[in-house]
Amino acid sequence: MIRHLLSGADLDAATATRILDTAAEMATVAGREVKKLPALRGRTVVNLFYEDSTRTRISFEAAAKRLSADVINFSAKGSSVAKGESLKDTALTLQAMGADAVVVRHPASGAAHRLAEWVDGSVVNAGDGTHEHPTQALLDAYTMRSRLGRLAGLSVAVVGDVLHSRVARSNVLLLSTLGAKVTLVGPPTLIPVDIAAALAPDTTVCYDLDAVLPTSDVVMMLRVQRERMSDSYFPSAREYARRYGLDGPRMRRLPEHAIVMHPGPMNRGMEITPEVADSPRSTIVEQVANGVSVRMAVLYLLLGGNNA
Repeated sequence: MIRHLLSGADLDAATATRILDTAAEMATVAGREVKKLPALRGRTVVNLFYEDSTRTRISFEAAAKRLSADVINFSAKGSSVAKGESLKDTALTLQAMGADAVVVRHPASGAAHRLAEWVDGSVVNAGDGTHEHPTQALLDAYTMRSRLGRLAGLSVAVVGDVLHSRVARSNVLLLSTLGAKVTLVGPPTLIPVDIAAALAPDTTVCYDLDAVLPTSDVVMMLRVQRERMSDSYFPSAREYARRYGLDGPRMRRLPEHAIVMHPGPMNRGMEITPEVADSPRSTIVEQVANGVSVRMAVLYLLLGGNNA
């Protein structure tokens, strides 16, 4: 097992499959009256979040607590970071306090990799800038496998703001490793030049959402990250929704077995309509639940199950 989880590229097929299989075992804990395992008793997990987060932070906290680890939640707001403390000094402080694992979210791409150089414990990348978010890709893969029974051979359309999406990058790397074929779909202004070839050679790019729907097993809608946009990447929200939003008529063009995913939070009415988000095909709520199981598996294998 690897020491850190910083990128989807860190995972070969065997390691990724081991995490998914372990997550399936961890999911059984959610059905128990006492949702606790003693696997990480005495270990300390620090959630180091420099960006606002709801799903990811709470998911990691729940995962660590269900494994009986001690959890320290660190928010940049109200900490010494507000006084100018650097990431390195914060890392050295956590190291001195005996952190066994640091889960980090940071607005700068590459921050998780730098942090891994400064601490002795394991580092888990919970999102760095517009770079990567590997545990989101793992929970997405777990959800696909749970719903469709396999990953190899699936056709996955990742739709929307690829340019600013760390979720898209991690998913392309992981799903390609596990045998799925990924197509990136969106306006030309939101798909970086040569990104497909740079991430995985089998990945393709398409600018027409309607063209890929009939052959897609999975459609993953990405949030339009307007907070990261300093320029105008499309004429208007209405125009974006018309060309790249997933609504009822488009959903009905999908194969019968196909599922719809979204990493959240959603811009309802823009990239996805309420009809689609709340439909039986939607896995959005499942993804949140599966995130806890997958993150339990990651923490367990990094900290307690390397020799299991």
